[in-house]
Amino acid sequence: MAAEKIYDLWASRNPQWEKRYEDSIIKNFCDYGRGATSLREDRGKVFGGGYEIFIVAFFMGLYFNQKRPLIEDTQKRKTFGQPIQYWGNLDSVKGRKAYPKLREYIFTALVTRTDIDFIALEKGEMTSRKAVDMLMQTMEEYANWGFHFMEDKLTDDPNFFFRETAFLEVFLAFDATVSESTDDEEPESLD
Repeated sequence: MAAEKIYDLWASRNPQWEKRYEDSIIKNFCDYGRGATSLREDRGKVFGGGYEIFIVAFFMGLYFNQKRPLIEDTQKRKTFGQPIQYWGNLDSVKGRKAYPKLREYIFTALVTRTDIDFIALEKGEMTSRKAVDMLMQTMEEYANWGFHFMEDKLTDDPNFFFRETAFLEVFLAFDATVSESTDDEEPESLD
């Protein structure tokens, strides 16, 4: 029961991100501030809403298990103005499908990677608000690392993410890194 309540509270929140990524990442790849339209491809945009690139940045941070705290100055932070619960609900736009399950996967990953004492939460020793704040901090820090990673790639090669499979290649590189590290390790003895 607590998990459902925590999920609803988390879904009603609007994560923050650093304004410095607005032009270099968000506006560069998204129809941020314009809404998803059929003209997106004509303008060379890969994603519709700004939250879509946030999701990609989050998964980059998650897959590489890297976090980067947000800048302390709250004046240099921004939100997309749309709570998580509405992310990916548009299936009326041409060629677009709703993706509500993705929100559940993000939440599950956050619960797994955030050190919340759920027993203390159940006992009332921790508030639901505190637990959700911890989940949001984890989410924002993973996404912030992802944004930083993307910006570094674009600094090295301004066209890096403009190849058709560029984002896929980033995630496949993670998989290759995991395979290499597990191939090199000697399995533990069962004795």
